[in-house]
Amino acid sequence: MDDAHAPLIEDLTRRRGVVLLLGSADTGKTTFARQLLAAAIAAGKTAAFIDADIAESTVGPPTCVGLKWVNDPVDLDNLHQADRLQFVGSIKTSGLVLQHVVATAALVNEARDIVDLVVVDTSGAVSGVTGQTLKYHKTELTRPEVIVAFQRGEEMAPIVGMLRRFFGADVEEVAVAPGIVSASPHEHNASRVKHFEAELTPPLQAWRVRSTVFAPTLPAGLDPARLDAMLVGLQDGEGSTLGLGVLREEGEILRVLTNHGEGMRGLRLGSMRIDLETYAVTPVRLREVMFGL
Repeated sequence: MDDAHAPLIEDLTRRRGVVLLLGSADTGKTTFARQLLAAAIAAGKTAAFIDADIAESTVGPPTCVGLKWVNDPVDLDNLHQADRLQFVGSIKTSGLVLQHVVATAALVNEARDIVDLVVVDTSGAVSGVTGQTLKYHKTELTRPEVIVAFQRGEEMAPIVGMLRRFFGADVEEVAVAPGIVSASPHEHNASRVKHFEAELTPPLQAWRVRSTVFAPTLPAGLDPARLDAMLVGLQDGEGSTLGLGVLREEGEILRVLTNHGEGMRGLRLGSMRIDLETYAVTPVRLREVMFGL
């Protein structure tokens, strides 16, 4: 455990409720979360880890908020295996604040009544209107008892000030731990590709799908070719996501390629296309795909 953060971690393990971790990319939020969860387990607490970083996912695939029950050290070695998923549909938060906040809040609300400590890791979007709006509403709906803000310089000052002004949570400002190294854009992309590849490992099953199974609903007369290579979230009919799939148009027949077809009740359209050879992603606007606007 990092010595600089040891007193805070010791204090948090004596508490109950939700701990929300905020900070820009590569500030050590996930490392801190692992250390806090390990300390909670050692103290005999039950815990859950909710990963709301949809671009640099630890629990489940990118584009999803994931939940992992953590009751044993073995669980910390298998954080990538999500127990619950909520599909957001992109690796970008811009334009998807509502989806991102709702997905996170749904998992926090589920975990809050089951375990002693819920640790929520968040995305690195902390600047500008999008970053502040996302963090404001995420705090509003997850109702954390403690917020831990990782500071590199004064970059978190606007958000910290805002959250202290509007909410009653205890906000702890901590310096980024020594030894935390920022990854390059190439390294971030390589990690993301690895996670997409693990989620969409061939051979994928191809399931024929009807136009009536989508959310949002497809407009009448939509050429299915416009949906080719679109990323989708497979829904179980009870509000949870089974996993990811990719649409393929074959002679005006639409299929979803996935490893999670069993139990599929519906498909949520994402805001990206993905190349199943390179796992490179391209952002799209659903209005343009569906209406040409």
